[in-house]
Amino acid sequence: MGVERKLDAPVYDLSMVRGLWEGRVKKYKQRQRREQERIEKSALARIDQEWQYRIYCKTLKSTEREFLHRHLRRSQLSDKQFHDSGHSPGGVIAETGTGPDQDQDHRDPEGPNPHEEPDPGKLSLRMEGQQWTDFPRELQWMTYLKEWHVSRTRIQKLPDYLALFTQLTVMDVPKNAIAELPPEIGKLTELRELNVSYNQLSKVPPELGNCEKLEKLELAGNRSLSELPFELRNLQLLTHLDIAENRFMSIPICALRMSSLQLLDLSNNCLTDLPQDMDRLEQLVTLFVHKNQLTYLPMCLTNISTLKMIIVSGDELTCTPTKLCSNPEIKFVRLCDNALKKKKKEEKKKKEKTRKWRWRTPEEQQEVKDGREKEFIEAYVNTLKDRDTVPYSTTTVSISCQL
Repeated sequence: MGVERKLDAPVYDLSMVRGLWEGRVKKYKQRQRREQERIEKSALARIDQEWQYRIYCKTLKSTEREFLHRHLRRSQLSDKQFHDSGHSPGGVIAETGTGPDQDQDHRDPEGPNPHEEPDPGKLSLRMEGQQWTDFPRELQWMTYLKEWHVSRTRIQKLPDYLALFTQLTVMDVPKNAIAELPPEIGKLTELRELNVSYNQLSKVPPELGNCEKLEKLELAGNRSLSELPFELRNLQLLTHLDIAENRFMSIPICALRMSSLQLLDLSNNCLTDLPQDMDRLEQLVTLFVHKNQLTYLPMCLTNISTLKMIIVSGDELTCTPTKLCSNPEIKFVRLCDNALKKKKKEEKKKKEKTRKWRWRTPEEQQEVKDGREKEFIEAYVNTLKDRDTVPYSTTTVSISCQL
């Protein structure tokens, strides 16, 4: 036999290896972000935008062109120039009218009254009505806007130039026909509120997790939405998450990582149980889980000291922690929907309902359905907030909404 040789095997601390790996990943992401910012701020992008602007101006009338120039000049003035002239930098309200065929003669060619005191911080776009099928072309030059309020239109997608609106703080686009959120939405890093309820979304882009200042996210009533990307765990400032009236089979993992969450609405989904680590949400105040197939509530809910209100469906619920029902600081509400009775009534009135709905257009039918039940629950919750205490027994409410 040969001479035995001793081999020195290196020993590493796994925590050190993990720290090195996470450090490299962080540096790589920082380099990617800097490179993206460099490309966005490059002269080539500005030159292309300037040429596109000039080409667009050639298609406008002289009065329209002058009106657009005044808007852009006003948005590019510095704060000092605004204060010297006695105006606030956030004083312009961008209104688009009531339809795409709005007569240009009704616009004031001189713009807003210079002697009128503007409302600070109210730079907003407002569009409403079935006549809208797309965003107006001139919107791409109004990148100074801070709020979008677009509802009840036939718009199917957000504009390609969405990434230019880096100052946008509120995007309120409910009850449209939007089928997807583009990845460019991750460039809106100043966004505080996003409402895409009652559209046609089937997924949410992971780039939305880059909007780390987001405080309110509403995705209710999209029907086909069944999951959220794990990247949304980066929304650590989010306090309001509404994903009601969708097809979620379980609570998204990213939602359990949102440490600042105060309101979670999971009503009208396909939940059969709640996870045993719900107490991760240490700041949760309000929980809506009615209109699901829950048969029990986990004990971990009693560990959330901030919890003040729970609304569940009581028809199939057979097991609830006693502390939730008896704690006077928690408003525990069971909504008894009377499912069996409701089915019998629906069968009897099926022909009558069909006859009543025939004269309605599909848009009107969807409009009647959208949000009716949520409006009822919100009104009921507002009445509960006025009550300081609740009786020992569980509050039982019977509702029969014919949607």
